Amino acid sequence: MVNGLAEQPTSIYGGQAVIEGVMFAGRNVHVTAVRRKNQEIAFFEVPRKQQQNRLLSILKRIPFVRGIVGIVESSAKGSQHLNFSAETYAEDETDQGGADKPKEKWSLSMVLGVAVVGALSFVFGKLVFTTVPAFLEGVLFEGVFNSMILHNLLEGVIKIALLLFYLWFISKTPLIKRLFQYHGAEHKVISAYEAGVDLTVENVQRFTRLHYRCGSSFLVFTVIVGVVLYSFPIFHWDTIWERIWIRIALLPVVIGISYEVLRWTNAARDIPGLRVLGYPGLWLQLLTTKEPTDDQVAVSIASFNRMRELDRELRPV
Repeated sequence: MVNGLAEQPTSIYGGQAVIEGVMFAGRNVHVTAVRRKNQEIAFFEVPRKQQQNRLLSILKRIPFVRGIVGIVESSAKGSQHLNFSAETYAEDETDQGGADKPKEKWSLSMVLGVAVVGALSFVFGKLVFTTVPAFLEGVLFEGVFNSMILHNLLEGVIKIALLLFYLWFISKTPLIKRLFQYHGAEHKVISAYEAGVDLTVENVQRFTRLHYRCGSSFLVFTVIVGVVLYSFPIFHWDTIWERIWIRIALLPVVIGISYEVLRWTNAARDIPGLRVLGYPGLWLQLLTTKEPTDDQVAVSIASFNRMRELDRELRPV
């Protein structure tokens, strides 16, 4: 377990918030810890397959391709942990029963919907947030002016506006707010680990809930990259439907480039003058993360420590 101040980070870890908990992904295992109603912490541990498809391993090393592969893979694996947290939450709510049970079931369904969309935002959700703004801009501003660049900029503005409204709206529900608090707890633990400090609640709470490698930052970069890419003359459109199909066809390209931009901004965050490139993503995280409680940070630390412990035990010989 991560206890010593002298221990320095040797790996880049990632994770995601789940219902009443946090999942962390290690080199050899994925671990989720969730807080149950009785205050106990339940764990869900899924070892990574040691033998990986050779083609998949190669694709993960190719720039602009590795982002797409990684996102699809992490979304598939993340859904397992979301299901575990949802089932645990539902079990606790069912055991409690009471007059509020129908309301809680509705809330759980809503959380599951949002969580799944969050996990698949780079696949299904990204498709929706790509096509709808293009359609709306075409309907509202068709024939108003002829500048393709201006059309693309307005499309980007609409996309950002819809994304901000969506995040603001769902963050008003109590359960989603807690999900975002666990998201903040995940970031704090990662930042504390990368700083090489002892993972105690007090130490972890001193760190920011914002992180350069967050998937929320990725969403911002897809908008920016899309505006630039769509403005190339080769991607000119004549009808709104051509425009939408071009957006769908270019979606893998946008994702691949955006992933590389995210990696680059994270690598450049300590270079004076370049860390500002990551600011748009950090600003979006002001909506997708909330300040966690000490109990939530404790769950995140438990998940991370258990992941690190199993990572060492399952290390290939």
